[in-house]
Parts: sequence; structure tokens; C-alpha cells
Amino acid sequence: MSATTAGRWVNPLLDPSDRRLPRIAGPSGLVIFGVTGDLSRKKLMPAVYDLANRGLLPPGFSLVGFARRDWADEDFAQIVHDAVKEHARTPFREEVWRQLAEGMRFVPGEFDDDQAFKTLRETVDALDAARGTSGNFAFYLSVPPKFFPTVVRQLKRHGLSDAPEGSWRRAVIEKPFGHDLASAKELNQVVHEVFTPDQVFRIDHYLGKETVQNILALRFANQMFEPLWNRSYVDHVQITMAEDIGIGGRAGYYDGIGAARDVIQNHLLQLLALTAMEEPAGFDAESLVAEKLKVLKAVRLPADLGAHTVRGQYAAGWQGGEPVPGYLEEDGIAPDSRTDTYAAVKLEVDNRRWAGVPFYLRTGKRLGRRVTEIAVVFQRAPHSPFDTSDTQELGQNALVIRVQPDEGITVRFGSKVPGTSMEIRDVTMDFAYGESFTEESPEAYERLILDVLLGDANLFPRTEEVEESWKILDPVEGYWDTHGTPEQYTAGTWGPKAADEMLARDGRSWRRP
Repeated sequence: MSATTAGRWVNPLLDPSDRRLPRIAGPSGLVIFGVTGDLSRKKLMPAVYDLANRGLLPPGFSLVGFARRDWADEDFAQIVHDAVKEHARTPFREEVWRQLAEGMRFVPGEFDDDQAFKTLRETVDALDAARGTSGNFAFYLSVPPKFFPTVVRQLKRHGLSDAPEGSWRRAVIEKPFGHDLASAKELNQVVHEVFTPDQVFRIDHYLGKETVQNILALRFANQMFEPLWNRSYVDHVQITMAEDIGIGGRAGYYDGIGAARDVIQNHLLQLLALTAMEEPAGFDAESLVAEKLKVLKAVRLPADLGAHTVRGQYAAGWQGGEPVPGYLEEDGIAPDSRTDTYAAVKLEVDNRRWAGVPFYLRTGKRLGRRVTEIAVVFQRAPHSPFDTSDTQELGQNALVIRVQPDEGITVRFGSKVPGTSMEIRDVTMDFAYGESFTEESPEAYERLILDVLLGDANLFPRTEEVEESWKILDPVEGYWDTHGTPEQYTAGTWGPKAADEMLARDGRSWRRP
């Protein structure tokens, strides 16, 4: 027996005060478009298995794949099996796999093929009757953005977007959501012709990471940080997402988009919003979006974009002890491509809390190591009673939130060196997720897929956030389009010299992660 609240499944026997029981999805199914792609194979299908393995999916859960392959259901099940064996986070258990495989179906076809969508409709109806999904289905568009309008209109035409009475239908959309403000608005309009805003879940997998969610816990569940979290104590904030890999085989996707559109517009601006936002009224989607939007609307670009934005492109070099090609030498890249593989920008948040505090955002490929972190760097002590020689190895206090790969938090502060002289240097105090909790953090896609099935929109950017982010980035991209070419930087280094000069002009330097 179950109940629904606003289209959301509720277990009537669950005591809300019992923290031992996790949130478990009610009767439901998932349809993945573009199921043959890398994202689906490496992330989505293993995440579905891991959720099932942890007992978080209903017994009748159904998984439907849609792609341009001539597969039978058994072929699809074998592909999922292989993907799970290779990429799943949790151990493989035959009994879990068998139960999941019973609900797997495959529908071959093109996105504009009416017959294929008619078959999909029949498959969904048949699974509903056989597996007891209660008519609840989410449609995951793991496809290039140019196919979004075609797919959502086909879902509408064949009645797949219309939920039966008391059930729900949801659309899950991967980034990039447009390539500028105009295209994002156009895409939003098309999607919202078919699905209402509360039925659309835009995936930003960074928001599914435990450490990103912990920004809110760190700030608002502790009294010791929030009083310092403002312009009176903070000197500046650095938000970094560095990758040590190149574009691999993604030339078709990456060229023409670049680092700023791929990462700054969504991931880094979301991290900035969570770092700078005021305390929300509650940990629900509406309250979180309201506070994040206030920050994004208050973001101000520097007056001189030439001095305070940098773009770069990796050149040949050495990484991991091996020679690697430059971006212009990668397969499928034109020799005159101006696509940025490194982007850095200085932003300010024009409100009472952050006035005058610069936020430096940077992202790049083929950098020194793979790392994502937020560094809140504090002002120096207003007066030091120590001699300059005593403190020459003393930097600035910093609180560093490590998002990946070694999730945790580091606090940097000055301490006396043991000995008879008064020498002070930086030391760090470290908290690591892996050492402090017995439970391993779930993969971001596990959390996000479960949230979609539960109808929990806390960790999903809304339409307004996407559009505000493009309003911030569009002028930067417009400036770059008419001013020169990206500066070359050697693979394996930390980016172009211009990025270091950008901070040096402000009397600061990039943190070495």
C-alpha cells in the first residue's frame, strides 16, 4: 500500500524520525536515450545497479534503452552487465543483477522515427502492467543538445510525457544547456512546451558530490565558520577545476565549446553560488534556488576583460612520464582552432557580504593534476608583533574544500616551529571523508538518479540559474571572439603565464593544489 503527495511516492509505514532507513524510490522506471554512449556505459548504468545493490530501488524497477542499434533485449542486458562489471562501485551480486535484468528492455530507432516511439510507448505500457511501475517514468536524454527538441517533441506526440492520473513523468537533461543565453532560452522554451519546470531535472553532476553538499553543512551547521565568511575577514576566493587529461576522443563535442562554456558556466558558477549564498530558509529546492539566484544576479564582471580574464590552449608536453600532443594536434581538431582548453576569470559579488572580495575561477585540461577545490583565503592579521624574519614562511590562513579526488577539508594556519627561536610557518589541519566515515561516498550519479525518481529537485539547477549563468559568461565569450587567440601553455603545467600575471596585478598568486 502506498500514498502519493504531489506526484511523489510516500511510504505510509515510514516513521519520519527514523534515521536508519534511507530514502527509497517508489514504483518507477527509467528510459535512457543514447544508451550506447560513454556516459551511459560508464556512469548511468553502473549507478542504477549500485542503487539496486544498496536496496534503494523498488523490486519492479524497469530500465529501457533507446538507441540506433539493432539489439534484442538480451543484447542490451549483456551490454549493461558488462558495463556494471567494469564500472560499478559496489560488488557484483548475481541475485541483484537477475532481478534488475528482468525489467530491462531495448527499443532500436532514430530520434525522428515515429514507429520507434510507438514501440517505446508499447514497451513502457507493457512494463507498467508487468512490473508495477505505477505509470512513473523518467526520461534521461543522454544525447547531444541538438537532439533535445526532437526527443521531447516525440515524447509529447506519442503520449509518453503525459502521466496517468496519480503518476509522474520527468525529463532529465545533461549539460551543456545551450551555448549562450539565446540558445538556452530557446531550448528552455522547447522543453517547457512538453514538460512543466518542476518536471525537468537538469543534471550538474558536481552538485551530486558529497563534498559540494557539505559546503552547506560546513557553513550553516557550524557556528565557527559563518561569522568569518564575509568581506571583513576573507581576502579572496579561488575555485579551481583542473584535469590532467586532454580531450581524448571528444573533438566533435569539445571543439567550438571550450573550457569556459563546458565548466565555468555550470560547475564553477554553481560552486561560487553555494560558497557565497546567504543561509536558506530550509534545505528544499525553492529555498536553495532563491538564495543561489541572488548571488548569480549580484555577480559583476570586471570592467577590463582583457586584464581580468584569460584563455589558453594546451601545447605538446609531458604528462605522467609520457609525451602528449597539443590541442591543435589532436584528432579532429582544425589547425587554426581558437577553442579554449584553459579559462580563468575574476568575478565580484556585488552585495553587502562580499563587496570588494574577488572570486577567481579557473579550469583547464592537461594541467598539473586532477583536482577540484574551493579555497577561501583569509586576510592577514592586521598587526603582527613578530619580526619579519620570524614570519617569512607564513602565508595567509585558508580553508580549502576539496571536492575531488581526495574529498575533504583542509585548514591552513600559522604555528610556531619547535625550538628556541620564535619562527612561525604554515601548517595544515586535515579532514578526509575516507578516514572519518565508515561509509563510502556514493557516486554523484547515484544520488542524482535517486533524487529524480524521488522528485527531489534540491541538487538540480533551475531554468533561471542556467540563464543567469549565461548572462555572466556571454560578455566574456563575446570579448574573446574579437580579441586574439588563446595563449599556448605546455601540457603538464598549471596554465598560461597570463593567468599568473592576472593575479599578480592584484598582489595575489594562484594556490598550488
